[in-house]
Amino acid sequence: MEAVKREGLGKAEVLEKFNCVVGVADASFSVKRGEIFCIMGLSGSGKSTLVRHVNRLLTPTDGSVTVSGTDIMALNEEELLKVRNEHIAMVFQNFGLMPHRSVRDNVAMPLEIRGFSQNARWKAAEDALALVDLSEWKDKFAHELSGGMQQRVGLARAIAADAEVLLMDEPFSALDPLIRRQLQEEFMRLASQMNKTTLFITHDLEEAVRIGDRIAIMKDGVIVQTGTPEEIIMNPADDYVMDFVGGISRINLIRAHSLARPKAEFEAENGTLTGNEVVVSGNDTLRQLIIKAADGSGPILVQDDDLGTEGVIIKNDILKGVILGTEDS
Repeated sequence: MEAVKREGLGKAEVLEKFNCVVGVADASFSVKRGEIFCIMGLSGSGKSTLVRHVNRLLTPTDGSVTVSGTDIMALNEEELLKVRNEHIAMVFQNFGLMPHRSVRDNVAMPLEIRGFSQNARWKAAEDALALVDLSEWKDKFAHELSGGMQQRVGLARAIAADAEVLLMDEPFSALDPLIRRQLQEEFMRLASQMNKTTLFITHDLEEAVRIGDRIAIMKDGVIVQTGTPEEIIMNPADDYVMDFVGGISRINLIRAHSLARPKAEFEAENGTLTGNEVVVSGNDTLRQLIIKAADGSGPILVQDDDLGTEGVIIKNDILKGVILGTEDS
């Protein structure tokens, strides 16, 4: 560790020099309460290793982990088990269901560990199953359910535990595309409804862009860029991130405020606006801008009430948004 810090060694250099593997290297970030924070990268980038430090399934060699003001590194075994059971729930890629338990008992298991009565835990389990539309399957066993249904049971178990933080490690990656999209929509609806703080691990940028409030992109154990989907697509930090975002459709992600130039700058070059321009919100998407631009030939006036600013977009700006993301990309 001293050599890594002192010499700034990378993952390959550490392996060659010390025959040690760096899983995560100085990956610092914070997550807001109620936020869906996606961590993504290629296989071996360290994303699953990183998320397992949050509930200390893995203990970091160095550094600190704080969840809701609690120093996870300072907890003894009993305290750590309590935090894992009551405050941090995890949804695994392989579902993690007990084959000898019914669906309802699988969902109720965290509450059983806490000592809840059978009536109380079954009530919580049935409420959670109703949220994921599996009420009719509560007395079935895991092998009687499809893969997508089993994943929903895992999600229901996390919901029933009523934890403040959800850790989701590529929960939908093994599913068929249609089922995967349905579960993404289901998860986004539930996350909004329950206001849970979520760390969501994925190797799929489209999935991260679709569900994440912010995204952290990892490479070789290092976080190379953190930002909103729009920020990452508009301004990739390096060639690695640029390769990720190259195939992503920007049409529903880029917003008017990102493309607008200051009104004063436009008028200095082109003269005063007529007052008859099409007016859009700063949060209008590129798709909405294209539709509105097709209705007229003049510039578009952007009004962002939240920021108290005005800007102007011309058709060339919209075309650059479609093709490039930004003028400098």
